[in-house]
Amino acid sequence: MADLASYRPKTGEIPTNPGVYRFRDPHGRVIYVGKAKNLRSRLNSYFSNPAGLLPKTHAMVYAASSVEWTVVGSELESLQLEYTWIKEFKPRFNVVFRDDKTYPYLAVTMGEKLPRVQVMRGERRKGTRYFGPYTAGAIRETMDTLLRVFPVRSCSAGVLKRAQASGRPCLLGYIDKCSAPCVGRVTPEEHRALAEDFCAFMGGEAKRFIARLEKDMAAAVAELDYERAARIRDDITALRKVFERNAVVLAEDTDADVFALHEDELEAAVQVFHVRGGRIRGQRGWVVEKVEDFTTPDLVEHLLQQVYGEDAEVQGRLPREVLVPVEPSNAADLAVWLGGLRGAKVDIRVPQRGDKAALMSTVRENAEHALKLHKTRRAGDLTVRSQALQELQEALDLPVPLLRIECYDVSHVQGTNVVASMVVVEDGLPKKSDYRKFSITGAAATDDTAAMHDVLTRRFRYYLTDKTAQVEVSELVPAGGVAVGQQTTGPDTTGTSATGTSPAVALQDTTTPAPRAKFAYPPNLVVVDGGKPQVNAAARALADLGVDDVYVVGLAKRLEEVWLPDSDFPVILPRSSQGLYMLQRIRDEAHRFAISFHRQKRGKAMTVSALDAVPGLGASKRKALLAHFGSVKKIKAATAEELTEAKGIGPALAAAIVAHFSADGAGAGSADALPAINMTTGEVLET
Repeated sequence: MADLASYRPKTGEIPTNPGVYRFRDPHGRVIYVGKAKNLRSRLNSYFSNPAGLLPKTHAMVYAASSVEWTVVGSELESLQLEYTWIKEFKPRFNVVFRDDKTYPYLAVTMGEKLPRVQVMRGERRKGTRYFGPYTAGAIRETMDTLLRVFPVRSCSAGVLKRAQASGRPCLLGYIDKCSAPCVGRVTPEEHRALAEDFCAFMGGEAKRFIARLEKDMAAAVAELDYERAARIRDDITALRKVFERNAVVLAEDTDADVFALHEDELEAAVQVFHVRGGRIRGQRGWVVEKVEDFTTPDLVEHLLQQVYGEDAEVQGRLPREVLVPVEPSNAADLAVWLGGLRGAKVDIRVPQRGDKAALMSTVRENAEHALKLHKTRRAGDLTVRSQALQELQEALDLPVPLLRIECYDVSHVQGTNVVASMVVVEDGLPKKSDYRKFSITGAAATDDTAAMHDVLTRRFRYYLTDKTAQVEVSELVPAGGVAVGQQTTGPDTTGTSATGTSPAVALQDTTTPAPRAKFAYPPNLVVVDGGKPQVNAAARALADLGVDDVYVVGLAKRLEEVWLPDSDFPVILPRSSQGLYMLQRIRDEAHRFAISFHRQKRGKAMTVSALDAVPGLGASKRKALLAHFGSVKKIKAATAEELTEAKGIGPALAAAIVAHFSADGAGAGSADALPAINMTTGEVLET
């Protein structure tokens, strides 16, 4: 725990201008980014009365070892710079709204010869019409229902090509959920008309189609064709089901996102309804822990900043209106920023009366229920995780809390395809974005202890390299002050600093680079899968590198014993211990991750080819050669000039291929008899 007096800047050193500040930990990592209208007032609030801070803010201040700030010209610049740094450094103490979801849209690829209906995420594509966003379950149900009435193609390009080649439609064609243009049941023009009707229905013309089907049903009944009338009746029911699901809640020309939140002292729950064409097309929700003593306008500002700034796909689908419960801080600057992302004006409004206020009330009720459900579910989980981490710390007699644990496992089959895995647990929860895989070759692959030593050496060598780079860069920054060349002056009429450089650009040029995402954070505890030999190998790797602030234990499978380095006897945790359960779960996850990578690598190794040994010839170029010549035998017989006719093959690579097979001599003939074979199935891949 840091001493605040050791890095607290003097009050007179802190400017009163607007700006952005960063707290760093002893390793040089940015752990918090904030902005302020008055830097002196905001930074002094952290140090004047630490006991009065919120628990998470208190932990952040004491986890830091330095603070630095950057003066900017306006509040809009501070908003932009704060978001840029949060996205770059990913500080662990910043408010982060996460729901692990992206926007699913129902899309119709009208730019294709045979349009396709599918669920799409990500950036918009030219020639494709989008409807939504929807929730994941609702969009699948809607699509399945509408294909009954509008049997538009929904298969992939590969399935379409196979159906055209074989002359037989896929399953959807047989069950009448596809008009099967691939085999000529309908012409491309008739299929496009179906796709246009599909788009028209999703665009709000549902009543027209329902009325038309009702007339067709009446005509079928008049002709005594009751089977056809029954089918049309079912189609009408399906369309009405979709139409009712997309009931109009606002004026049909309204495109808006409606946000509401419910909060207490420690957490806040947020819900948003996406209204497009007056209909609710989707819903999303977040729960966030408060770090600072944020007001509701501050929370709304951070919410909009992250939701609309995080993904390029969201920026292209910003609505004309954003309805919020209270006006956010810096509302005018925020509206300008959102307008820049959308490419058109964005209005941030607080509905006071009418349909929009009523809908806001409904969204707020959803947020209240979401926070209650979150607290109910989390109470047990949080208690168990805290108990497990506390038990481990006490049983292993460790002086630091176990905020981050890394577990390593080695996997192989009789010494072949040796791989290792690294899984990460932070605050008792897995952090899959930090999982890593290692391929082990050479002398390190001879046994498990050598492999473990190699893996730990590689992992912590990266960490030491990053740490050294951080120290070298931090020497350019005055302690507790502004990085050299970062401070900017007030704004002028051109939006540039006195030096003639845009403040945001100048800051980016001199900002300390973000830590490598690969091995940015060191763990408090390293767990290895194995007993005394593996633990000693891991401890020896850390000692060789001079890493003395990371503790190592091993978990042996036979009796679930916990081994410490250079110890003759294991630590025995009670069978009912939550700490033991956590170690077992981490070990099993590392084993699963290692096994999956080993199987993947082994599967690739099972496929052998005479082209694999050609230097400089990668997978894509091997495919290009085979596609051009048709077989390995013809490739071997080709001249350098003929080889260059294949896509991606230059004169130098062609000469290398000819030289490789010429040097093979008599072996070339034997290679002809040994084509590429999948050793698992026996399938001949190349002839």
